[in-house]
Amino acid sequence: MNHRHLTHERFTAPALDDIVSRGGMDDWQTLRHELDAHPELVGKLERICLAHSSDPFAQRYHFWLEYVRRRIQAA
Repeated sequence: MNHRHLTHERFTAPALDDIVSRGGMDDWQTLRHELDAHPELVGKLERICLAHSSDPFAQRYHFWLEYVRRRIQAA
């Protein structure tokens, strides 16, 4: 899937937001591998997910927020 905002930098905040909100399983697997390879993306993804955390129906963001929080605790 081609995501918006993937121009000059591979994983900008808008690109991460797009992957979470519109991506499929392949995109999410790629994101997980990128988070492993580039730990600095974890904080950026956490901030994006926190922005959507007040919406109980934003399940994709809640999933990724839980994922990054567990990564942070494990570190």
